[in-house]
Amino acid sequence: MDGDRRGVVSRADALRAGISDAVIRRRLASGRWQRVFPGTFVTFSGPVPRETYLDAVVLHAGAGAVLSHRTAAELHGLADEPAPLVHVTVPAGRRPRRAPGVAFHRSGRVERAAHPALRPPRTRVEDTVVDLADTAASLDEAIGWITRACGRRLTTVARLRAAFAERPRVRWRRRLQLLLSDEGDGCHSVLEARYLTDVERPHGLPIGLRQSPLAQGGASEYADVEYAGFGLVVELDGRLAHPDEERARDRRRDNGATEQGRRTLRYGWAEVVGDPCAVAVQVARVLRAAGWRGEPRSCGRSGCTAGPEAGAS
Repeated sequence: MDGDRRGVVSRADALRAGISDAVIRRRLASGRWQRVFPGTFVTFSGPVPRETYLDAVVLHAGAGAVLSHRTAAELHGLADEPAPLVHVTVPAGRRPRRAPGVAFHRSGRVERAAHPALRPPRTRVEDTVVDLADTAASLDEAIGWITRACGRRLTTVARLRAAFAERPRVRWRRRLQLLLSDEGDGCHSVLEARYLTDVERPHGLPIGLRQSPLAQGGASEYADVEYAGFGLVVELDGRLAHPDEERARDRRRDNGATEQGRRTLRYGWAEVVGDPCAVAVQVARVLRAAGWRGEPRSCGRSGCTAGPEAGAS
């Protein structure tokens, strides 16, 4: 009767199976069954496992419903812990009965967004990322979902690019598409700007030279950020995916800097956007060891570890 729903049944399921309302009431009264939502039950006693509860949410939401947003992220391994609310998306026009602890979303493309096989039913990874980016509180948070999905190898840049292309009204769509672009130049320039505004300026670091040329056997190579006089180059990896030729170019650039007596620190989105204070501390220590007489300062953010003592080598 419950198919693959882990013991979750609706009143309609029970009636179709020949179980009357009177029998349902007796089973509930005896504790053999438990009511999760009005008209939705589990056919066992004791604690209700998380995935069983999620099956009950989907059944309560009705035909075509799928788990989405933070709840789909939890199931895909994109989020590390459950969100306070269970998020479920239903077809446009559907008005499911309210349920405590459940947030309902409506979409005209829920069937296309649904994963074809996984249980409990959920949106595909790519559609989950787009949903999370669209509802993120900030651009940083939206970027974080993209970088996490790629970093954890849950999807690819190409698949995300296609998913965003299908959703013309997503918040920050243009900038997020830039992040996912083939060239990556726009993404790179955004990351460079974030390094300036989130790492250098608020932490009192010297402002490095941008796109400083590196003599590299006749080839045109440029350092993203060079601290002239301190022998330090900071390279910023703006791409979400790094083909072999990109890695080879990075190695050539790093090796060339080392050959010229420079040290290289390399950061990506996760560091510059996710923990700019730690980046500032590391850069400050290398600069101080090379003779910089300035002192890093706290940016004022909660938990910032930068400060005069942080720059000590």
